Amino acid sequence: MRYIGLLCILGGVSDDLPDLASDLVVLAARLTRAVRREVDHPAGVRALSLLDEHGPSGVTALAAADRCSQPTMTATLRTLREQGLVDRQPHPTDGRAQVVALTDTGRAELARIRQANAELVMARLADTRHSAEEVATAVAVLRDVLDLHPRHDGDDQQEDTTP
Repeated sequence: MRYIGLLCILGGVSDDLPDLASDLVVLAARLTRAVRREVDHPAGVRALSLLDEHGPSGVTALAAADRCSQPTMTATLRTLREQGLVDRQPHPTDGRAQVVALTDTGRAELARIRQANAELVMARLADTRHSAEEVATAVAVLRDVLDLHPRHDGDDQQEDTTP
């Protein structure tokens, strides 16, 4: 990958970095929306994804992470609990509070949704000239960008976290 980076710098791509960075955000969002239009994502899938990402969490923290109101998140979690996808557990450090966690059924549903997402994207990739190595590079870039700037309790939470 260092070789590719060097070629990009020599080729003038570094001058285009602001536009490429903007395109990365726009295209990632468009891909997410395209997948959501074609794959059945049940209500509450964002909450499932947040619980998978952050682990057991309180309603207030989940609402902040999803940038929705606490009553909206409470209603979402109630529906997910009725479906057996999440459950309440005692807070690990505060005996008066509870957290919400994924159940095994919730993890299985999230895995099913993610598999359906992957199948759609693989079908679209089959119609392109891109190799598995190029896709791996794109994934590595996105992962690095996200890992270098982890989210902090409500910071930078505007992106769509649909799985």
